[in-house]
Amino acid sequence: MADEREIHIKIPEEILRGVYANQMVVRHSREEFVIDFINVCPPEGIVNARVIVSPGHLKRMVAALGENLARYEQRFGAVTISEAPPDPKFQN
Repeated sequence: MADEREIHIKIPEEILRGVYANQMVVRHSREEFVIDFINVCPPEGIVNARVIVSPGHLKRMVAALGENLARYEQRFGAVTISEAPPDPKFQN
């Protein structure tokens, strides 16, 4: 039985404005995936968001992204994949 309670979601001002990322690094353990969103502007980059999710939630995220990309392409046309930038060696 689905839970149909209404949930009010608040977005703090600093999150509402969003951040730009042109690189992403994904790591995982048995229990979680860690996704770092990075703004790389050589000669350096900065992690501007880190999202940690369970494997099950990541799978739902991938499905939701796939569905939304398909809707986008139906409306605006196919998205072409550009050549990936060189793989930088990140240092913590």
